[in-house]
Amino acid sequence: MRYLLRRFLAWFAIALLVITALWGCGNSRSITNNPNKLGISDRTSERIVLGTTSKIRTLDPADANEFFASNVFYNSLERLYTYKEGTNELIPQLAADMPKLSADGLTYTIPIKTGIKYHDRTNFNAYTMKFSLDRFIKAKGSPAFILGDIIDKIETPSDAEIVFKLKQPLQFFPKFLAFTGASAISPNVYKHLIDKKTGKVQFLADKLVGTGPYQVTQYVEGSYLRLDAFPDYWGRNPVNKGIDIQFFSSNSNLLNAFKTGAVDVAFQTLTPTQVRNIEANAQENGWTIASAKGATILYMVVNTQQAPLNDVRVRQALAAAIDRPLLGERIFFNQRTPLYSLIPSSFDESKPVFEQRYGQSNPQLARKLLEEAGYSDDKPAQITIWYPPRYGGNGDIIASTLRASIQKNMGKILQIKTERVENTVGYAFIDRGVYPTYLLDWIPDILDPDNYIKTFLECEKAEGDRCVEGSSQYQGSFYNNPKMNELITAQRQERDATKRSQILQQIQEILAQDVPFIPLWQNKQYAFAQTGVKGVAIEPNQQLTYWNITKQS
Repeated sequence: MRYLLRRFLAWFAIALLVITALWGCGNSRSITNNPNKLGISDRTSERIVLGTTSKIRTLDPADANEFFASNVFYNSLERLYTYKEGTNELIPQLAADMPKLSADGLTYTIPIKTGIKYHDRTNFNAYTMKFSLDRFIKAKGSPAFILGDIIDKIETPSDAEIVFKLKQPLQFFPKFLAFTGASAISPNVYKHLIDKKTGKVQFLADKLVGTGPYQVTQYVEGSYLRLDAFPDYWGRNPVNKGIDIQFFSSNSNLLNAFKTGAVDVAFQTLTPTQVRNIEANAQENGWTIASAKGATILYMVVNTQQAPLNDVRVRQALAAAIDRPLLGERIFFNQRTPLYSLIPSSFDESKPVFEQRYGQSNPQLARKLLEEAGYSDDKPAQITIWYPPRYGGNGDIIASTLRASIQKNMGKILQIKTERVENTVGYAFIDRGVYPTYLLDWIPDILDPDNYIKTFLECEKAEGDRCVEGSSQYQGSFYNNPKMNELITAQRQERDATKRSQILQQIQEILAQDVPFIPLWQNKQYAFAQTGVKGVAIEPNQQLTYWNITKQS
């Protein structure tokens, strides 16, 4: 299977911020006389200016897999299901109700709402929803596997009902239909991009036509994206008239734009030092800070097939030697929290198995394990940690501090070396077994514990104890445990929440025992707002909602 570990390969450098000097004339609306308008010609109190350093490679939901694009989709497109604001509760959006599930767990039948229009004023129905999802799968874009690997067939008995036939039972399948890429798009706009003879799909990178509360009315790649409130929206209308998204070439430029009032909201992404700077000056300037425990995790891949890490005692010793709280304080200023399982603590099913087994840091246990494995001060275990330069915001500082901390705690018996490698090179070779360890982060696509389990630990094909095909091979761990594979399948099919939670607990216990990965930190998501700007909130799914944001005149 393919996973979004390669999502970073799709990120390109985009041109430097283009700043134009357009001034609105003859407009009856109130224009803010601001020299830092950043090219926005009608910046009024009814519109919100949002600044970001994130990039948008494409606006096509069938090809986009970057977080900020998903945030735009979250606010301008809609799906069969979404999450109730402020919670992880799944609720109908374009669906009229929750699905009916067949006895064999393979068929989901979903009623569809009526009276909804796309931004081009054509009608939404079950047929257009099927078109959207079929296109998503058949286009074979970066995220296509998310639905393609689990859906066998989509049927529409009528314009008010859609039926999904799955390849395997999957008890939390409705969560996949809340994925931002699984959105309804207008066939009137997108069907012409499908070759009638070959079925090949052409992506539409600069337009976006869905059913959501905002419609894209202008997009200048690398510079500016304009979202206007859709006047014919079927649901609750936004409290603002639109969102002007300004893309910045660096986080320093974004910070300066926020401090000078050129943007109303700053979101994605400032460095830990810059976040601390805003926090220190927030009260004086009247700024507000919205934050939430994020779903992104930072972790270490451990190659279970490469010496000395092919000895489980050495892997366990490495896990015990890492001081997460120390690094979290020194590097991240507590803006990331220590993580002791691959499943983030924001999920009820998370269990801090690494802390329970190895403590927050236990060099005594680490030394004992290494000695049992035959190592000593005269014969040290030697491990190289590879990392990409942008890891966690500053890979050089993270790697060097991690190395220094381990060496200080462990002395001569464990020798750590760090090596820097560019993303494109690292991601091209990690699944070939080149690296003994590798520092990575993971942004989930589906808000479920499974997205942190199956996509890391499952092995589809093995040769002995080495995984040669599957998630763990793709991630560079090459971990294979038949019991783990059985449990992964079982938790995906178990309908009883309590029993499923018990299976997930068992999976995490085996993870801490076998150590094919070492969880490190869990992120926090931040958004910063100017004085007078209200309604800025980050949802539990990490998304920033635009429709509640207002500002004083």
